[in-house]
Amino acid sequence: MNGVHTTVLLQEAVDALAIRPAGRYLDGTFGRGGHSRAILDQLGTDGHLFALDRDPQAAATAAAWDDARFSFARCPFSQMATAFAEVGAGSLNGVLLDLGVSSPQLDQAERGFSFNKEGPLDMRMDNESGMTAADWLAATDEATLARVIRDWGGEPHTVARRIARSVMAARPRLHSTLDLAAVVADAVPRKLHRAGFHPATQTFQAIRIAVNDEVGEIERGLRAATDLLASG
Repeated sequence: MNGVHTTVLLQEAVDALAIRPAGRYLDGTFGRGGHSRAILDQLGTDGHLFALDRDPQAAATAAAWDDARFSFARCPFSQMATAFAEVGAGSLNGVLLDLGVSSPQLDQAERGFSFNKEGPLDMRMDNESGMTAADWLAATDEATLARVIRDWGGEPHTVARRIARSVMAARPRLHSTLDLAAVVADAVPRKLHRAGFHPATQTFQAIRIAVNDEVGEIERGLRAATDLLASG
């Protein structure tokens, strides 16, 4: 890894905002600032960009930016309505949300998102607060875990139940991401293993979504964005 983050669909996403030089925009998932930088490049002196992220490393990146047209708050995008006192109903011209996990989070083993790297069972977007993946797995039951793996990981129901059963049985010895990945890989029927695709991929995605309440965040964030967007 060269440490450089390449923003996915950068031009397409920014073009879709149809930016007005004097407009007011919100980047709800600042990350490493790729989309935000491109938005600022199209804003004039009267425009403004508000940005949010709950990841502490994203907040550290934003803190180094010095631009009078840029404001940042560290919080989930569901809190966009209260993050900035100057943002009121009907006052934004566009909102951008880049959903899911980011590559810097996957690259850092200590964040616990990767099934290919040894790390703690964390998976939190904000790794300074809230319940870790280890906490969540310790507190959940087999039926809930199976439902999460099925609904948010896309595994067939019978496979999700099989994975959940194996994970529940292995909980006392699940100390790292690789421990969990191995248990899941063993639980997925061999005939469903695909070349170049780790069998724990979808289960890790599902647990990450549950730990970070990503579906709830999207629902609340969309409602908040609808209230904040100007007519048209």
